[in-house]
Amino acid sequence: MEDIIRFDSVSQYNAFNQQETLHPLVSVIDLSTASPRRKTSQYLGCYGIFLKEVICGDLRYGKEYYDYQEGTLVFMAPGQVFTVENDGELYQPKGHALVFHPDLLHGTALNTRMHEYSLFGYQLNEALHLSKRETQIVMDCLGKISYELERAIDKHSKKLIVANIELFLDYCVRFYDRQFITRDTIHKGYLAKFEALLSSYFASDKPQTIGLPSVAYCASELNLSPKYFGDLVKRETGQSAQEYIQTKVIEAAKERIFDGSKTINEIAFELGFKYPQHFSRLFKQHIGQSPNEYRIFKDLN
Repeated sequence: MEDIIRFDSVSQYNAFNQQETLHPLVSVIDLSTASPRRKTSQYLGCYGIFLKEVICGDLRYGKEYYDYQEGTLVFMAPGQVFTVENDGELYQPKGHALVFHPDLLHGTALNTRMHEYSLFGYQLNEALHLSKRETQIVMDCLGKISYELERAIDKHSKKLIVANIELFLDYCVRFYDRQFITRDTIHKGYLAKFEALLSSYFASDKPQTIGLPSVAYCASELNLSPKYFGDLVKRETGQSAQEYIQTKVIEAAKERIFDGSKTINEIAFELGFKYPQHFSRLFKQHIGQSPNEYRIFKDLN
């Protein structure tokens, strides 16, 4: 098992990259000034955003490789382990990194918003590809944070640093929205696969053995992270992935209700519900009638 280098603080990550710690909770690093390295697996106890400007080693998360080429951004949440690989030779990392500890955000508005930045949950082949103009905006944001770090810490430092991190993240959300549009054909292909996955799922015995399909299960089957998958479905359909799955459950239920030889309880278990009352509640929320009422109404018509 390969050794993992653990970074629980910004100063530890700075020391690894031979950088001076200007602030205990945040750092902007020009990776071209770090020492050459070989393959490393790293645990990051901080938020990390990495801009790679040239090919200088492949970034791996788990068993998969990031779609991480020239001019791309990758986002790491605290607690993630990632591996930087090459062919075993020393290589010089190039690019920039923004690393900040969660403690930096305590008492700030950004702290209450961090859950909104689902990009920190993206992983497999989901890096943000930047245009030249977007790369310049990223560098401008990093430059403003660096400017604050190079000044003596005063009562304004935290507010300005956090404000610039928030601005940076909001730009990244905009860039991801652009990327979802420019990769629309690819994403529609994923939606078609999602649709086929759900259809085959309910046509099999998986609901009885596994239960209702979860967002995490569907994302895994499509080789996407749950966060990226959820954002993709939301942007393409206007529904959350969970809402989309529930819609397919109701469609499958309506077909089965026409089979008068099956009780509502039997249909609920066939669809993967542990408790029939949960099925009845969901059905009424979507249709406005209980399953039994719906069956009687259809029989009368």
